Amino acid sequence: MHEKPYRSVIKTISWRALGTLDTIAISFFITGSFGMAASIGGIELITKMILYYFHERVWNKIPLGRIKKEPEYQI
Repeated sequence: MHEKPYRSVIKTISWRALGTLDTIAISFFITGSFGMAASIGGIELITKMILYYFHERVWNKIPLGRIKKEPEYQI
């Protein structure tokens, strides 16, 4: 089984959106400032999307836990 890179991009964006909302909420709870919380969330959004994309692509090359499925028919 092999995943296309665009799948990793979509997964990266959806996961990061959820994670950033969490970071903004926690930052707001700690700082009490929405501006500071949004700044922290904005920086985190960019850096962690880049890290996650490369993390996902590396894991795509690791066969650990995958079962190779044979095609149902061959021509």
